[in-house]
Formats: sequence, structure tokens, C-alpha cells
Amino acid sequence: MAPPGSLVVPVAVLVLLLWGAPWTDGRRSDVRIITDESWKELLEGEWMIEFYAPWCPACQNLQPEWESFAEWGEDLEINVAKVDVTQQPGMSGRFIITALPTIYHCKDGEFRRYQGPRTKKDFINFVSEKEWKSIEPVSSWFGPSSILMSGMSALFQLSMWIRTCHNYFIEDLGLPVWGSYIVFALATLLSGLLLGLCMIFLADFLCPSKRRRPQPYPSKKLFPESSQPLKKMEEDQEADEEDVSEEEAERKEGTNKDFAQNAVRQRSVAPSLAAEKS
Repeated sequence: MAPPGSLVVPVAVLVLLLWGAPWTDGRRSDVRIITDESWKELLEGEWMIEFYAPWCPACQNLQPEWESFAEWGEDLEINVAKVDVTQQPGMSGRFIITALPTIYHCKDGEFRRYQGPRTKKDFINFVSEKEWKSIEPVSSWFGPSSILMSGMSALFQLSMWIRTCHNYFIEDLGLPVWGSYIVFALATLLSGLLLGLCMIFLADFLCPSKRRRPQPYPSKKLFPESSQPLKKMEEDQEADEEDVSEEEAERKEGTNKDFAQNAVRQRSVAPSLAAEKS
């Protein structure tokens, strides 16, 4: 009879194998996990992607079919992947996931939403018979790599971060709900003020105010339109000066004539006076 101590090791190994069986199945799964950081892998090759949530009953019912379909991935030359929207909010915003589970087909960066039956056979036929060609691809404006969807992804990630901070304030720090709201209100106000100041500085740097600009001296070359009134004024002044010079010339001529006449008169009077005296 074997000693009791010799049975401890085999029993422990058996327990560990039984306890780790589900984990080994998970490790052997052919379904690839896509995250917010690795989503660009979808832009190359052919993919079938499932968006799911662990708490979703429909997603739980789909998992066996999806795992079986993934086993055919190598034969069909396709990558089978899934995304947990509760852990990857950026992917949820990038693809605008409004229902669970949601399945997309991707071929060389073109995304099409799969809306057919959700069985392994239907998935295989969809890929092998290229039924995806009959589906209109998502517009480039709303594609996951577009600027619009990148902004949506960042917005979803921000919302998840705010929710995490809210739970941290309430559960870990023990703040009341209204206290957490006040913290976020103050943070929003402060960030708005900082953003406004940055925008003002940037606008003032790029487009300085006209009041601060030195007023240049008006010249004929720089301001042809404004120089026209000046030209008219100068011409008027020149005309006035010419008129004045003509009047002065006439006055001078008149005075010269009077002076000459007076001189002649004086000359004519002088002999007569001399004759009278004699």
C-alpha cells in the first residue's frame, strides 16, 4: 500500500490541471484580441471583428460560434478577432458601436458591417464566397482612420477616464456624489479659462491688434487714393498762388504807371514854376 504522502503530489497536479483547463482553452483560442493601441493591424489583410461586452447575453451566446469560426481562419486566410468595448472605449467610439454584438468585415482597410445570420456556417460562406462584395463599404469620412472617428475615439476615452475618476473619488476617497461633481465643475472651469487664454495669446500673436501698429506717414506711393485729395489741395494752392502773383504783378504795374505819371507831372510843373519865379 502506498504511503498517504505519495498521493499528495499526483492529486495536486490533477487539481491544477482541472482548474487550469478553461485557461488553457482561452490561450489556445484562435481569436485575436484587438485594443485601442493595436487597432491599426486591421488596416492590412482580411479580418472579421466582433465587438462584444462580457455582460451581454447575446454576446455570450455568440462566443461558441465565433470560436469555432476562428478555427477556420487559417484555411480561409482571414484573421478572426474580437474587441471588448468595456475595456477598449476608444474602439467603441472609432466604430460607433450602438448595438451588441456588432460584427465588421475588413479587407485592406475597407470596412463593411456584417448583418447576416450569426452561425459558423454563415460566417464561412460570407468569407469563402466573398459575399462581402455586395455590401457598401463605410465611407472614408466615417472610417476608423478618419479624423472624425479619431476625435470620437478620443472623446469616448475621455468619458471613460472621467467615469474612472468619479468612481475613484466616491469609492476610494469617500467623497459624496455632489463633491465629485463640484471637483469636475471646477476642473472644467479652470481648463476652459486656460484654453481661452491660450487662444487669446495665439490670436494676438498671429493677428496683432491694429491699435498697436505704428501709423505710417501718408505718402503718394503708399496711398494713391488718399493722395488724390492732397493733389487737389496742392493744385488749388498753386492756382491761388498764381492768382495772387498775377494780382501783385498788376498792382506793381499800376504803381509803376502812377509813379511814372507823377514823375512826368513833376517834370512838367517844375519848368513852369521856374518861369514864374523868373
